[in-house]
Amino acid sequence: MSKNTSGITVKKSEDFSEWYTQAIIKSELADYTDVSGCIVFRPASYQIWEKITKIVDEKFKKEGIQNCYFPLLIPEKLLSKEKEHVEGFSPEVAWVTEAGDSQLAERLAVRPTSETIMYPSFSKWIKSWKDLPLRLNQWNNVVRWEFKHPIPFLRTREFLWNEGHTVFATKEEAEAERDTIIGIYEDVVENYMALKGLIGKKSEKEKFAGAVYTVSMEYLLPNGKAIQGPDFHHDGQNFSKAFEINFLDKDEKKQYAYQNTFAITTRMLGVMLAIHGDDKGLVIPPKLAENKVVIIPILFDDSKEKIIKVANEIKKELKKFNPKLDDRDDYSPGWKYHEWELKGIPIRLELGPKDLEKNQVVLVRRDNSEKKEIKIKDISKEVESTLEKIQENLFIKSEKHLKSSLVEAKNWNDFKTALSNKKIVLAPFCNKKDCEEYIKDKTKGGKSLNIPFSQQKIKEPCIHCKKEATVMCYFGKSY
Repeated sequence: MSKNTSGITVKKSEDFSEWYTQAIIKSELADYTDVSGCIVFRPASYQIWEKITKIVDEKFKKEGIQNCYFPLLIPEKLLSKEKEHVEGFSPEVAWVTEAGDSQLAERLAVRPTSETIMYPSFSKWIKSWKDLPLRLNQWNNVVRWEFKHPIPFLRTREFLWNEGHTVFATKEEAEAERDTIIGIYEDVVENYMALKGLIGKKSEKEKFAGAVYTVSMEYLLPNGKAIQGPDFHHDGQNFSKAFEINFLDKDEKKQYAYQNTFAITTRMLGVMLAIHGDDKGLVIPPKLAENKVVIIPILFDDSKEKIIKVANEIKKELKKFNPKLDDRDDYSPGWKYHEWELKGIPIRLELGPKDLEKNQVVLVRRDNSEKKEIKIKDISKEVESTLEKIQENLFIKSEKHLKSSLVEAKNWNDFKTALSNKKIVLAPFCNKKDCEEYIKDKTKGGKSLNIPFSQQKIKEPCIHCKKEATVMCYFGKSY
């Protein structure tokens, strides 16, 4: 960080968009490029993504899901094989049309998702029930040329994710995978990212193109905008029939396979940073922080040598927390405090001459700025305990933020008022596409988020069309 770099100049509550941009850029998580909507993941953010991929990947492998890799470029003839799927993505597809000075004989799509490049191979590989289940995953990048305003991490034209693609002999086997995958994502998002979300089925209008149904995890940002997180799609036989993924069952009869797809993306970095951050900058959950502690010695000429010596001993003692020791002598302690607060390191340890006399350090929590004097001999135990408390506190705050923003509406006026007040609204809904389109138009952007799995008997009619409601559904304004 250069000397002339200032901290964040706006309050999160007053101008969320500007606060978010400053927090992401000034903390050195990301940077813009000359390609609109495509960002640089600087080491600070990529380290977090690596941790997430490692956790998810290990869980997938324990479930028997194997990693693979398929090409980035997809021939147009393949992309058009599954009509509903392509119609859902066609406005977002980026095309390669030339190689050098030559026009290509067939356009190649830059992967918006990989069903159409993977499934011709699945068709070749799967011949018998003995070849199933096939459970593959790939970690890669995709390009979706959205025309809405790009926002680092939250909405970018290129992003990183996992693509899970699994194939089963029966519908029951395929659907049984849902809770396993959503359980993996829920564990990672709650216990590592410290975020609470809403889990349920997407509406018929909002489900993934080509899916029988989609299960999503939805989050609420501090500006009142909802945003979708990890998801799971049960695709039934839609793709297997389009791509001839069939097999002979135990009775030697031809059957079409049942398929699922699922993903978590780098969007979740933005969700995590937006929800936990404050006016000082980022707040990184301890389990995902590359450096969990920063040690800041307060240096004076007559005690500098002793302070640095003890600071290095503390650094060694706290090795498992990968601490930073900021012993630069051309920056004031206060300037360093602000820098590391901006970058979101969970714990700051201050060590000055008076602390040395008392054999102590001052421990400062990043999540609530609470200060505590601790004895150097107890430092490892205290740091570990405090990190656990920070992790827990961040989740509790996230859960409170979500729950305080949920309201239930039984009539149209209450529904519109709640949406305009940036709430997530639970309301009776007919789950018809045309009705949802009217709702979105009449509320200037209100849309269904998802439908909770737990449903009680619905007594009221649909919040908008007044026809019979089939579900209680969450609505909100979203990115």
